[in-house]
Amino acid sequence: MSDLIIKSLTKTFPSKVAVNHINMHIKAGQFVAFLGPNGAGKSTTVGMITGLTQPTSGQITLGSEHPQSPQYKRQFGVVFQNSVLDPTLTVQQNLELRAQMYTDFKSEWLNKLISDFALTSILNQDYGTLSGGQRRRVDITRALIHQPQVLVLDEPSTGLDIQTRNTIWTALLQLRQTTGLTVILTTHYLEETEAADYVYIIDHGDIIAEDSVAKLKQQYAQYQLILQSNDYPALLKLLDRTSLPYQQLDQAVTVTVPDARTAITTLNLLQPYLTTFESREGDMNDIFVTLTGKEIR
Repeated sequence: MSDLIIKSLTKTFPSKVAVNHINMHIKAGQFVAFLGPNGAGKSTTVGMITGLTQPTSGQITLGSEHPQSPQYKRQFGVVFQNSVLDPTLTVQQNLELRAQMYTDFKSEWLNKLISDFALTSILNQDYGTLSGGQRRRVDITRALIHQPQVLVLDEPSTGLDIQTRNTIWTALLQLRQTTGLTVILTTHYLEETEAADYVYIIDHGDIIAEDSVAKLKQQYAQYQLILQSNDYPALLKLLDRTSLPYQQLDQAVTVTVPDARTAITTLNLLQPYLTTFESREGDMNDIFVTLTGKEIR
């Protein structure tokens, strides 16, 4: 297994710079998430990484291989936003046609994937008759038939119910543990990135933040305390002494604190004037909004 290394990767179009000199080092076996608003450059980046889009400049390597080499492309499995399978063929026929493309194909491996992604009961159904969740499970199986080093998932969960998403992520976690598979994900379901080893947040073609989930939360997604009181003037007077940012809305006060320890200290200080409180830890949604803004694009 090899690391995927990206240096000064750039893609320009006549009217815009889609990707602007980005650098990434994706270690073998990692689960890495690309996040960003619509049009941020995520899909263009994925296209260049998988060799489907030619960069304007920059370098991409997987070990000693580059995107123009057949061996490089052989190491990638890609699940596109739109399916590439034949709707008139059964699931079994689609998977067998894909398997025939590889001389080193192993039927035992395909059988394992069919079991892991719960496809046994739909093998004889035409692909075109499947539900969205069933199609997505077949799409991921297709992408893994040749046992790639890297699986790229471009918005794989759009429109899927929670049960299907759980099945997919459970199967992928098991494959990562047993094979060392590298997974690259773009998604708008930010809760799916909570288990990522590393996150890149892209906006206007630039990487505007990158780190582990824990460190991004520490920097961009602080705790929120929602407080209700029997004496708001006294509560606010105490809060002023803490220098913590707060906001009073109707019959509650929201206080932003940097970590759990500060939350506990603050609650102990304010306890004489509290009737109820809620505590909410910051999540990936908070990080995303903090970095990319609240406006619809």
